[in-house]
Parts: sequence; C-alpha cells; structure tokens
Amino acid sequence: MTEAVLRRWSALSFRSSLLSMLAAGGLNLLSFAPYGCWPLQILSLSMLFSLWLRDDAARFSRRQAAGLGWAYSFAWLALAVGWLLVAMTRYGGMPLWLAVPALAMLAAALGLYAALVALAAAYLRQRWRLSPALLALLALPALWTLGEWLRGWVLTGFPWTISGYAHTASPLAGFAPVLGVLGLSWLNAVLAGLLALVAGGVGRKAAAAMLLAGGAVLAAGAGLRTLEWTAPHGQPIGVRLLQGNVEQDMKFNPEHLNESLRLYHEMILAAPADLVATPETALPMLSSQLPPDYLPRLNAFAQDTGSAVVLGLGVHDGGKRYSNSVLGFARAHAAQAYRYDKHHLVPFGEFVPTGFRWFVDLMRIPLGDFSSAGLLQPSMQVRDQLVLPDICYENLFGEEIARQLAAQAAGGGQAATILLNVSNLAWYGDSLAIPQHLQISQMRVLETGRPMLNVTNTGATAVIAAGGSIAAQLPPLTRATLASTVQGRSGLTPYVRWGNSAVLGIVLLSLLLAYSLGRRAGRE
Repeated sequence: MTEAVLRRWSALSFRSSLLSMLAAGGLNLLSFAPYGCWPLQILSLSMLFSLWLRDDAARFSRRQAAGLGWAYSFAWLALAVGWLLVAMTRYGGMPLWLAVPALAMLAAALGLYAALVALAAAYLRQRWRLSPALLALLALPALWTLGEWLRGWVLTGFPWTISGYAHTASPLAGFAPVLGVLGLSWLNAVLAGLLALVAGGVGRKAAAAMLLAGGAVLAAGAGLRTLEWTAPHGQPIGVRLLQGNVEQDMKFNPEHLNESLRLYHEMILAAPADLVATPETALPMLSSQLPPDYLPRLNAFAQDTGSAVVLGLGVHDGGKRYSNSVLGFARAHAAQAYRYDKHHLVPFGEFVPTGFRWFVDLMRIPLGDFSSAGLLQPSMQVRDQLVLPDICYENLFGEEIARQLAAQAAGGGQAATILLNVSNLAWYGDSLAIPQHLQISQMRVLETGRPMLNVTNTGATAVIAAGGSIAAQLPPLTRATLASTVQGRSGLTPYVRWGNSAVLGIVLLSLLLAYSLGRRAGRE
C-alpha cells in the first residue's frame, strides 16, 4: 500500500505536487509530541524525496524542486510553531492581521534551507552523474542533515522540531547517545531514501534488500537502547520542583508583583528538600528591585535546613547590564551564591537584532535586551551531585550542553551528574509548545545519559530519567509542587565526547563516496 501511494505521488504534476508537499509537510506535525507518530516523519520525507528522484521526461526543474522542498518545510514549521501566535497576540499585543504574516515570514525563511537542499541535490546529481540510488542513499540524506545543521546555528539558530526530535521514543533513539539529534535526522533521511527508492520500482529483490536494510537500522537502534553509557553517581537526591502557574499577562503587572514574590517565597519555604527549584524568571523583577531581605531570607532557609534553592530571576549588574539568571543558595555555596547566566539568548525576546527595535516595541516585551554570558559555566553542588542548569531556549542546543560536560571532564573535575532546565512557557498558553519542549528535554537526556529536571511556570514540570522516560510529571496549567527523587549519573556518552563532529564526518564521507561512485559509473 505504501509503495502504491508513493508511486502515485511521484507521478503528480508540479502544481499538484506543490499542494501535496504542503499536505505532507503539515503531516509532520503528528510525528512530534504529543502525538508521537514517528513513522510519519519517515513517510512524509520519502514523499518529498520521491519527487526529487524523478528520472524521466517529467523531471522537475531545479527551481521547481526547490519550490517543492520549500513548500514541504514551510507547512511543517508553520504548524509546528503556530503557538508563537499566542505570544504575539494574547501577550504581545500584536494584532492578528500582523501576527499571522509574521509567523508566515518566519516559516518561509526557515523553509529556504530545504529549498537549498533541493538546489544542491539537483546540481550534484548532474555534476557528479549520480544514479537515483546514490542520490537517495548518500547525497540527499547528507544534504538534508546539513540543512538541519545550518538551521541550528545560522543567525543564532532555530532548531525547533528538526526531524530527529520525532524519534525520542522510536528505535532510532538508541543512536542518540552516539550521534545526537542531528544523527537521528540523518538516519531518518536514509530510511526515507530507502522507502523512496522502493516506491520508484527497483525490482523485487532490490526492494526486499532495501526494506531489510531499513529494518536492520531500526533493529540496531533498538539494540543500542539496551546499552548504558553512564553509571549511577552518589546517592539519589530529593527534589521539589515548583510550578507557580502564574498567568503571563499577570506576571509583569505592577499590581501583582508582590503576589508573585509571596507565592514563590511560600512555596520554597513550605518544606525542605535536597533541591528546591523554581522556573525561569519566577520573580518578575530584577534583583536590584527586590525587597532588601528577600534573598537573605531564602539563603537563611537553605543554610538552616541544608536545602539547595535554585531561583530564577533577572540579575541586575548595574547600569544597563542585566542577565536572565538562576541564583543558587546552599551550604556548599555559603560564601557566595551560585549563579548561572543564560548565554544563548532568544532573538526578539531577550535581545534585539539590529534593525528590529520597532518589532519589539510593537510586541511590548518586557526585559527585551539581556546581557549574554559565556558558554562554559560551573555546575552547582547539591549533596554529592553536580547540577548543570540551562534556561528555556538553551535546551534546544544539545551540542552546547555536551561541550559544557566535556569541558568539565577535560578540566580534571567531575562533569555534571544532573541536568536542570528552568523555563517559562506561559507565553504560549495551553499549546503544543509544552509537550514539544518536554520532548526536546528527553532528547538532551538521551544524548548525555543524564537525568533532567524540567521546572516550568505552567508546564511541563517533570523529572526525566536517564533513559529518557518521564519518571514524574505535574499536570500543565496547575499550581503545584512536584516532589520526587533523582539519581545522578557519571561518565560521558560518545555524543558528549564528539558532539556533532561525528555526524558531520558521516555527512562528508557520504558526499565523497557519492562523488567517487558517481564519477566512476560515469566513466564506465
């Protein structure tokens, strides 16, 4: 049935193919959380590949192929990040007639990466004389992975819902500790290429061999999931994760500031724990604006009870310098409060790109220009565990977290044993941003072999075990405290050691092999 469907797709006219790619791209939404239909990620990409693989008189031109890739990616991203409309309209004050085009412009710009993949593939196909098999199994997966890699860092990057994230619960998840999320994107594209070739009619024996190869990849991933790359470290710690559920339009309202201060003060002091953590910017004001005794009282609680308290707030360093930070109070940090500053800032939300001040003013975003800290920052000591925080958007950049862990180990010390993400997703209401962000956290756990604590204002507040499963979670949009225990882990996964260099090396070798085999076939 799948083969028949793909053959019908590959026979469509350009106009029908364009509409079909919009539908196939939109179908990708169901492959990510909360739906989790990961096979759709492979199937929909194979539909795009099958159109790019046309090798007949009706083959699409380079411009048409680029248009198909753009349409596929545009629909995918416009639906996947549609929750941005909530932030722009409900909380940013932007009229809907302006917010919708703004979202469309973002998705259109990000869709250019897929268009570039199509142009590069068409050029190499002709230049290197690539057969459909070489194109589908070597060149296209490599180029697709490069496109997603570029989306992850160009102009600070926006790697939300790249294809690898669909596989946190699929057999391919076993490759995450080795190749990271970008490696899963490459494997996803290889499987899509195999399926596209089968649909193109390669003969029964070749089709059987290709399907067997695809099954072997999935089986290898399932086998890798049984391996433990890290080992338990020290004793488990008890945690209390605070989900205040403060509505975003109330959070920065001057009339409700004292209420937020009182809320988190009471939630923190309600009971001791090895670690008590609040969400990002739980306190809706700068440190210099707090009552003089506010932080000292929290520090006194930490010293008296032996608790470690992690507090999210904006820290004012004087003048116009302020940072999106967490402060940590604990006996291990009695002489000086622990501090972590966010280093990977959100464009428009935390810093203003040149020439776009008008947009931020229109959005009425408070605290729109933070200072950025360096990547390498120390962990916080909690009992015999080391906790490494990251703040909201930083969770998307797995290689940066891996680099921090590798640098800590290379420095002769102990790498962090527990990851902590503090976020405020209230900007996006009760939307898909909540489960999608949790899925991103699960990928970071798979890559590093370490548990992660997710602490958010409105959800999803959760404890993620080292294998990527959800050990405990609060219902979203509720005011509650999640009390649980977490076991730290030590050791380095291959991905922490190598970062993205391994998968980028595979990409380079794939292109070199495609070039060599294509030119050899052309000479023969």
